[in-house]
Amino acid sequence: MFKLSSKFKPTGDQPQAIEKLTRGLLDGKKHQTLLGVTGSGKTFTIANVIANIGKPTLVISHNKTLAAQLYQEFREFFPHNSVHYFVSYYDYYQPEAYIPHTDTYIEKDAKINEEIDRLRHAATQALLTRDDVIIVASVSCIYNLGSPEDYQKLSLHLFEGQKISPKDIVRGLCRLQYNQGIELKRGAFRKGVNEIEIAPPSGDKVTKIKLSGDKITRIMVAEGCDLDAPLDKELRYERIVETRIFPAKYWVATDNRIDLAIANIKAELQQHLIKLKKQSLYVEAERLKQRTEEDIRMIKRTGYCHGIENYSRHLDFREAGEPPFTLLNFFSAKGGSASGGKTKGDFLTIIDESHLTIPQLKGMSHGDHSRKSTLIEYGFRLPSALDNRPLRFPEFQKSVNQVIYLSATPKEYELKKSGKNGLTEQLVRPTGLLDPTIEIRPTHNQIGHLLDEIKKRVAAGQRILVTTLTKRMAEDLSEHLAEKGIKVNYIHSEIKTLERLEIIHDLRLGNYDVIVGVNLLREGLDLPEVSLIAILDADKEGFLRNATTLIQTMGRAARHLDGHVIMYADKMTGSMENAIRETERRRKIQEEYNAKHGITPASIQKAVKRSDLPSSKKAKISRWYSYDPVDGKEDLEKLPVSRRIEIMTKQMERAVKELKFEYALYLREEVLKLRKEASCS
Repeated sequence: MFKLSSKFKPTGDQPQAIEKLTRGLLDGKKHQTLLGVTGSGKTFTIANVIANIGKPTLVISHNKTLAAQLYQEFREFFPHNSVHYFVSYYDYYQPEAYIPHTDTYIEKDAKINEEIDRLRHAATQALLTRDDVIIVASVSCIYNLGSPEDYQKLSLHLFEGQKISPKDIVRGLCRLQYNQGIELKRGAFRKGVNEIEIAPPSGDKVTKIKLSGDKITRIMVAEGCDLDAPLDKELRYERIVETRIFPAKYWVATDNRIDLAIANIKAELQQHLIKLKKQSLYVEAERLKQRTEEDIRMIKRTGYCHGIENYSRHLDFREAGEPPFTLLNFFSAKGGSASGGKTKGDFLTIIDESHLTIPQLKGMSHGDHSRKSTLIEYGFRLPSALDNRPLRFPEFQKSVNQVIYLSATPKEYELKKSGKNGLTEQLVRPTGLLDPTIEIRPTHNQIGHLLDEIKKRVAAGQRILVTTLTKRMAEDLSEHLAEKGIKVNYIHSEIKTLERLEIIHDLRLGNYDVIVGVNLLREGLDLPEVSLIAILDADKEGFLRNATTLIQTMGRAARHLDGHVIMYADKMTGSMENAIRETERRRKIQEEYNAKHGITPASIQKAVKRSDLPSSKKAKISRWYSYDPVDGKEDLEKLPVSRRIEIMTKQMERAVKELKFEYALYLREEVLKLRKEASCS
């Protein structure tokens, strides 16, 4: 079912790891752990296992940046299969909340990233239509998504020769929450003379339905469309016999169940109003009555309302406390129950960087329950809103069958679940690379020493990562390094998902030599150009400087032949000692393997490829970014000043037309400097 494409063959510890993990799955083992050092090719190992087993696969990552990297790698390994990306689609999210002591109601406010929403729809639709699917997801995969059975049943099935009026097609599309307009956008349609064009929420194609009277005469589809780009050239359509149009939104009520669902909502409302009035909460009762009745009117009229997910228990006909439907249910074509229905056993689950992902999966439901309880108490929501929630961890455990945990530093949970026989070590890298050397330096004059080390590495064409304890420190250090002439940028939690990918891509290209970060530079970043990791305040015990974190952070330098780590510290902590001891243990095993097999270590070679994920259209431009106005075709420094001014002026004008105002301002400042130089010479 899965066709693995790679020019590499398994080497080092990979062959034994692939064989052991595959055998364990075939023997029915529920839990296995792959303890693999950074740069040992864990993703390639898992790709081979997926190809061997041939099951739909869910890969869960603890952050969006790593998920994006894994998505790109699996796309390259399986170009002929269906690989998708499923993460939270919010660029900004302020959940609905109420603060009683200040009588402050905070309405839900969210900015949805349309591109990520498109990718989410593409993922769920692939699960309902194909078997050879790999979904790379964040913990968003355990959040309420609506019933896959309803999602599929609501879809509009159209076929050539079908007797159906244009009015009925339009009515059906509106029922599925498609918008009608002149411009064709994702989740919209437009009606012409004897034809209807439809752009699904996945946004990757356009379906054209041609009619003669009340009969479909032809169905055509144009694949690979970019609906954000002007459709100024003719789309290339291919004729198909039938198609299925899925809903534009996840929570859409079916016609035959909507009346019963509304009756159940009304019954709950009446019951809860009695309770509130008995407690003399008349204001709260009236507020709840008005809000709920308005939502009911909208659902009746359109099948949808703002915040419809809070009524999902009634729309899905679930019992109180029963787990919600999530992405996990979409792994079954008919969508089973999250408590152990048809999804169970149908797919393989990979939990990447499990030492961080497992705690995330365990903790998601607690904060959600506390916030919603307050909303219910003060009449903003019905009690059933509590069932619009992420899966609790025991429910997640029941929803998956066979699991492989991946980590360089697995925790007690994974090791206990897997047992001794379920643990596979992958310590030897395919290229013979060793774990990095480690140096401890005093904190006195640490920035001056770090600057000297950075300059040495930059002169050798290498890259550097620096980790700090706070976002403010990351920004201040970046500014200081920039003032010293270093090409630098920073990454922390306030940088948007797709912008982080651009920054990391630019580091590999050499547009930056240094990235400064807090906690986002730890797991999974595949950066073979990085030879130096600098850890500031390494002796400050805590989450960011415990043994697990230090091992993971140091591992970022393990893909380079000259990999080296500098810890700036004034004392040796227990975490530092444990991290150094484990790194030296692994290095010794690697040295012995290389000596036995006559291997000379070599740096990992990996092409710099741009992610298939869409980059942010309003990407933050760092003031320290090293722009290349001629896109690398000419060396500006070697050109006459007049020619440089001419090129950069054209670039500035083009940037203004493309609304890249920060870039244009940068170019204008550079042009002014050059003109000043020219006038002085």
